[in-house]
Order: sequence, then structure tokens, then C-alpha cells
Amino acid sequence: MQLYDELVARGLIAQVTDEKEIKELIDSGKAIFYIGFDPTADSLHVGHFMALCLMKRLQMGGNRPIALLGGGTGMIGDPSGKTDMRKMLTKEDIDHNIACFKKQMSRFIEFGEDKAIMVNNGDWLLDLNYVELLREVGPHFSVNRMLAAECYKQRMERGLSFLEFNYMIMQSYDFLELFQKYGCNMQFGGDDQWSNMLGGTELIRRKLGKDAYAMTINLLLNSEGKKMGKTESGAVWLDAEKTSPYEFYQYWRNVADADVIKCIKMLTFLPLEEIEPMEKWEGSELNKAKEILAFELTQLVHGTEEANKAQEAAKALFAGGANSENMPKTTLADTDFADGVIDILSILVKAGMTASKSEARRAVEQGGVSVNGEKVTDAKAVFAKDAFENEFVVKKGKKSFQKICL
Repeated sequence: MQLYDELVARGLIAQVTDEKEIKELIDSGKAIFYIGFDPTADSLHVGHFMALCLMKRLQMGGNRPIALLGGGTGMIGDPSGKTDMRKMLTKEDIDHNIACFKKQMSRFIEFGEDKAIMVNNGDWLLDLNYVELLREVGPHFSVNRMLAAECYKQRMERGLSFLEFNYMIMQSYDFLELFQKYGCNMQFGGDDQWSNMLGGTELIRRKLGKDAYAMTINLLLNSEGKKMGKTESGAVWLDAEKTSPYEFYQYWRNVADADVIKCIKMLTFLPLEEIEPMEKWEGSELNKAKEILAFELTQLVHGTEEANKAQEAAKALFAGGANSENMPKTTLADTDFADGVIDILSILVKAGMTASKSEARRAVEQGGVSVNGEKVTDAKAVFAKDAFENEFVVKKGKKSFQKICL
């Protein structure tokens, strides 16, 4: 099976322009493609993970990735998929976030001469003369067509700022710049980027009279219809300091039954012929598939050693008899105790398992909290210091665990 056909078989492709040409470029290793990453936080998250895996997969097939960091577009904010305007970031915040992105991306993609390229669109966008940009790019965009784009339509009722309205033009200009400077002939993005990506391909064709192509990858959805990488407590990050390897493992270990094979196809590098028999698995066999998924992805992001530790910790909780040393830990300080005791609500908040004591109270009263396997139903329950001298494991719901230590 050739590479493009494999991407389709794995369920990665949502829509493309000029499929025949795209297939030929990818299969021959002649695609020079970019994916953009706006630095809105100091870590990449699981939502970026699929893009990074796709870049790695294409690079293994001889194609050349360009990781475009949005030092310029990050100053504006993409309205796609947003109900409100993004919080404005300072240039210092953006520069810090870019530095964090660079470090994380290098784990997935091989950068260097004749390999992947990493560029920052701030290098050209921040120095643009506004009038010159309008003259160079403006004539090639129809306001009527822009307003009809899905990324704008969903914001029109709540209000679309002129700042955000410019995002499509900025992203399109990126493609033009990359085409002229690096020979970039293809752009990838999530399904919600389609209108912006078409703007770039049209700009190159209208301005230069040359062909460039666009294709979008599926945004992986779980069975509840939420975007991949979202949990009750927020995003799942690739930075171990923000989401521990164990928590990362547990996120994938707990995907819905209906999604596990889809995730294995899209995100792991297991051969399709190895995955195909798994499609017939049911019941308890799906738990085995989830363990495979969780281990493979944790290994990709955090390395084999951390993946083994996370798997061992998970077995301690679900299979029994394994070492719990690798479970996420929260250390209590003397100041956390009042009169020598600490209440269960404070423990849950301290461990980051709930955002507030009121949320912790609801979890306890609804029977969703246990300590060392025993349910805690009294929101006023307290524990003395000596309770933490031995193993003290708090569980909230089915997925959240913490070992509490002194």
C-alpha cells in the first residue's frame, strides 16, 4: 500500500484539493508541506498530537515537513471553532511559548539540513507594511466569500472582530511566503481550517499562476462529540510537568470503546495488518486494545521507560499486585493540616482532582470518592498525619487517582 492510500485507510484524511496531484506528490516523497501551530500556551497538547504524528509519518515516507510557529498569527488569534475572541497574548508570552514548542516538536520530527524545517511567521508578518499588504493581497480576496466561510459564519451572531477577520489573510499570506521561500507545495490542517487553507491555495494560483494544494486531517472526536484531548479538568498536555506520563497513559486507557480502534489507526505506528484483527475485538478484548493504545502513545511522547512506569502504575490500580510507586503523587505540607488533621475536601483540591471545595463536596456526596478502596461519603471526613505514613490512595470517579504523601 502506498503512503497516501495508507493515510486514507487510517482515517486521517477529511478533504483535499486535487487528490490525484496530492497523491502523486506524497507517494513520490516530493511533498513539501506545512502545518501551523499558534503558540497560545507553553505546551503542545493532545490536539496537536495528531498533526505531529502525521508529520512524522510523512517524513518517514521521504516528504519534507515545515513546522510553522505562529509568532505573527498568534498576535491575532484564529476565530475557527471559537465562540469568543481569544485572550490577547504579549509578544513575550508568545516568544516563551514558541521556545517550549520547539523543544517538544523535536521529539517527533527530525530537523536539520535536507530534513524538516522550523520557521516563525513572525519573521515576515510583524514587519509587513499594511498598505503594501492590502495592495499585494487584498485584490485576491472577496469579502462576500470570506463571510460565507464556516470559520466566520459561526461567529457572526456573537460578533467577529476586525482583528480576527484578518486571520484568513494572514494564514493565506503564510502559504504564499512558504511557497516562494521554501518551495512549500502543500498545507495540512484540521477540518476547521479548510476555509483558511483554501484562501492560501487560491492566493498562490491567482497571484503567481501556479498550483499548490490543501488537505485537512480529521479532528478525532470521542463518543460524546468533544474534541480529542479534553477532560473534565482541562486539556491533556504533552509536557510532563502539566500532564504526567501516568495521566497521559490513563487518558488513552479510558477512551470510549467506540473510539479505541480509530485512535490506534490514526495515532500509532503499528502496521495496519496488525490492527485489522483488533477491529473484531469485543468486550474485555477492547481493554487490551486500550492498553496497547495507551502504551504506544505514552512511549511516543514520554519514552519507553515512562510508558512502562505508567503501565505498571495502572496495573496497580486495576489488576492489583503491582508497584504503585509510579502513581502520580501529591505531597502534603505541615501548613495543609489544621490541629493535626486535614479534611477530604482539602485533599481533593490540593491534589488537583477538583477545582474547588464545592466541586469536591459534590464528588464526595455523590459517592465518587474513595480512599484505599473504601468509599468516603462524609464531606466532613478528616485524616490525621499518621494516616499518610502508609499508602494513601485517593480515587475520584473511574479515571482520577493520586497517592498522597507527607
